[in-house]
Amino acid sequence: MADIIRLLPDHVANQIAAGEVVQRPASVVKELLENAIDAQASDIQLIVKDGGKTLIQVVDNGIGMTETDARLSFERHATSKIQKAEDLFNLHTKGFRGEALASIAAISHVEMMTRTQDDEVGTHIKIEGSKIVGQEVAVVPKGTSMLVKNLFFNIPARRNFLKSDQVEFRHITDEFHRVALAHPQISFSFYNNGSDVFNLPNNDFKKRIVQVFGRKTNEKLVPINEETNVVKISGYIQKPEFAKKSRGEQFFFANNRFIKSPYLHHAVLGAFEGLIKSGTHPGYFIRLDVDPSTIDINIHPTKTEVKFDDEHTLYAYLKSTIKHSLGQFNVVPSLDFEKDQNLETPYDFKNRSAAVPGITVDSDFNPFKQSGSSRASGFTKTSARGWENIYQGLDRKVPSSGSGIMEMESEEINSTIFDSDIETQDTVTTTFQLRKKYIVSTIKSGMLIINQSRAHQRVLYEGFLKNITIQEAVSQQLLFPLTLNFTKSELAILKEIKESLCAVGFVFGEMTNETVEVKGVPVVVTESEVQMVMEQLISDFQMEVSEDSFSQVDMLAKTLSKTLSVKTGEVLDELSQISLVNKLFACKESTLSPFNKRTYTTITENDIDRKFI
Repeated sequence: MADIIRLLPDHVANQIAAGEVVQRPASVVKELLENAIDAQASDIQLIVKDGGKTLIQVVDNGIGMTETDARLSFERHATSKIQKAEDLFNLHTKGFRGEALASIAAISHVEMMTRTQDDEVGTHIKIEGSKIVGQEVAVVPKGTSMLVKNLFFNIPARRNFLKSDQVEFRHITDEFHRVALAHPQISFSFYNNGSDVFNLPNNDFKKRIVQVFGRKTNEKLVPINEETNVVKISGYIQKPEFAKKSRGEQFFFANNRFIKSPYLHHAVLGAFEGLIKSGTHPGYFIRLDVDPSTIDINIHPTKTEVKFDDEHTLYAYLKSTIKHSLGQFNVVPSLDFEKDQNLETPYDFKNRSAAVPGITVDSDFNPFKQSGSSRASGFTKTSARGWENIYQGLDRKVPSSGSGIMEMESEEINSTIFDSDIETQDTVTTTFQLRKKYIVSTIKSGMLIINQSRAHQRVLYEGFLKNITIQEAVSQQLLFPLTLNFTKSELAILKEIKESLCAVGFVFGEMTNETVEVKGVPVVVTESEVQMVMEQLISDFQMEVSEDSFSQVDMLAKTLSKTLSVKTGEVLDELSQISLVNKLFACKESTLSPFNKRTYTTITENDIDRKFI
């Protein structure tokens, strides 16, 4: 049998490695920014076009590279960060694998311009698909400039899997946030399609958070600080009342490196237990400084998943630190049962007994008593004694001028939340609510059981789709416009779906870099629900990114129907139950909710008879 195992060509091996390192344009941004930080840069610029598909450029003022280093940096496993295996357990830099530049150069057109401080001229290298097509001496400033053009140009299948420009830009923004927050001592600038997105001067950690997420964030932050022999914990958590539906503002940094840790996230949730509503998530910006030998960051190519030696101790320290900060800054109300009440009593009153107040009443006092002025006018006031007798008999019903009995008018209470389509009550089938979750109604063949929440979701969903399609939604104007605060990334999402929101019935005013003015809302949305609806929309669009207008409209209708529908546990009166049943079966698809779950089931008479066999 002939030999079948052979070595892969370098360009194929590089493309395979690129599949692990470079998943989308945001992956390239992460690697280039981290290289600039490792180069001891104090000022870094990020420039992208078309969501990073056309251009990604990172310019830094770091130490730069010589001509030999510049060319060697594009070889596989070429790195200046480590020299032996033991160095993997004493890492103080971002990149160390030596695969990033080689992987990026294998699937794009790359240009590097770099110069060290000691050299008078620098180096300009051009690479296309791992092949060096040009290298020349160039006059460039100190530092390094990396240009990555036409990402995945030689792998069309991978390029077709990329999302829209807006979605890819959103992922790039997320990576920029992570790097910028981890290094507040470095100045960052971010430009997208020629416009300025972020301009962050060097600052401390708290001010960097405010720079990234807006001025309103400052009032939400509570500092945390704890130093032990295992870990140093510092940073900020957000107050419980600012918990959101989305998980956007949640950051862990281990040794100035952004990490993802569901285990530590659970510790944060445990500290907030009982302080936030179910379904909401607290925001936090937590920095962990540990001994590099106790953390393994080499378990994943993206280096965001790490492994700590003693996670259980770290879990306990983090949870107790957050609880301590919440109590220390009076975020959590506390009762002191051991306070000495004697300390609250003034010294002069220590041995005194309580005095009973005396009350004197003049029974002969009469405000209508005859005075000089009344005597002059000839009018005499009688005594006020027995005044209470004028109210006697009012508890009896008094006959009116007609033959009926006068009754006090009472305010009509209408708890119907659905418009009734029923003309006469005689034609209505009897319904009742079961466990505040199901609506039970009789049919000819047996019994109908409807899930009230899913049924209402279907009704609202088709209604929103119709309004967006024909653009005839009814809007109710707010007497006082609402001003809502969002981050720049959240505002970018709202601007994407603004047209669809207007078709549903929202009316927007001025939009700034941090605020949105809402002047009108759909008739099914109350003023108190606007903030919740907006946060839920942003959360869903962050989790389920949309590529075309149809999927965007569909997601918008689903989110609104899920947020505004009646929930399990809400009591519906009989008219609301009947109206919901009628509207459900008037829908085009009444059997399934917008999320493909059954809205109702039937139990036939035969099914009931079998139970009694």
